[in-house]
Amino acid sequence: MEISFSFIVPVYNRPNEIKELLESMAVMDYSTPYEIVIIEDGSSETSEDVISTFTDKLSISYYQKPNTGPGDSRNYGMRKAKGNYFIILDSDVVLPKEYLSKAESFLSKTFVHCYGGPDDAHKSFSNLQKAISYSMTSYLTTGGIRGRKKTVGKFQPRSFNMGLSKEAFQASGGFGDIHPGEDPDLTIRLWKLGYDTALIPDAKVFHKRRISWHKFYIQVNKFGLVRPILNQWHPETAKMTYWFPTLFVGYTLLSFISLFFGWWYFMAFLIMYLGAIFLGAAVEYKNISIGLQSILAVMIQFYGYGKGFLKSYYYIHLLKKTPEKQFKKLFFSK
Repeated sequence: MEISFSFIVPVYNRPNEIKELLESMAVMDYSTPYEIVIIEDGSSETSEDVISTFTDKLSISYYQKPNTGPGDSRNYGMRKAKGNYFIILDSDVVLPKEYLSKAESFLSKTFVHCYGGPDDAHKSFSNLQKAISYSMTSYLTTGGIRGRKKTVGKFQPRSFNMGLSKEAFQASGGFGDIHPGEDPDLTIRLWKLGYDTALIPDAKVFHKRRISWHKFYIQVNKFGLVRPILNQWHPETAKMTYWFPTLFVGYTLLSFISLFFGWWYFMAFLIMYLGAIFLGAAVEYKNISIGLQSILAVMIQFYGYGKGFLKSYYYIHLLKKTPEKQFKKLFFSK
């Protein structure tokens, strides 16, 4: 199949992010024509003026619509797109020059209807953004249990960097109304339809993520709330590893309580683990401050996710509540 790419980018009140993304696209080392579809999802601060400065450099299709959430906006963009292979990005990413050539090279040799790529922190990012990136991607944290496989099979792409064929989109109906969690839900439904997924290790994006600790906490807390809902919808995908952040929070509390009884060894293992986080981040970024901030990022990530997971598990799996009624803020209505 001859591949024709269309980038799909929903945006909500973030024109500065769109500007940085388009600047990176304008210098990509890829000569074959491709399309960029930007969907303004009910923004009060639109990207229209920013986009107008790139229309002579890039092929951009720009649409404005009422706010219905990122999943439905991506579906809207894919229905409008001219290409037969969609690359779905978040507005807060920046692309390396070789992104599209790496993706095409992989797909030309090992075609899959859905792929995901890794994310990283750009050298220009703030120390806080780098610490959060380390917390989200390191093998010492949840980055080690997110299916980082180079083989075709059970890798779960994330919608900040996700490829999807037009065929797979039409067969699956695209993303659902839940957010976050719409990307693993789509992936699992694709598996059930017989489509494989793959990780393209070289198709990396630079992902800014959240720019404050509070916003980061809200994000990871929502991730925790969503997972038991996905486990209810797709019980065959439930794993013990999803409990790890909750168990970590429990172990941390146990460590502090044990100190009152003179039992120091629980705390010793906790300190050793956090020390490994510090060393890993400090060495990777050659910055002690990032190492220290990475400890805080990991604690916030595990606490936020673990708390959300336990709360959602209690209501969804024990009390048998309906997700759409119990957690209304996780669902968008069209």
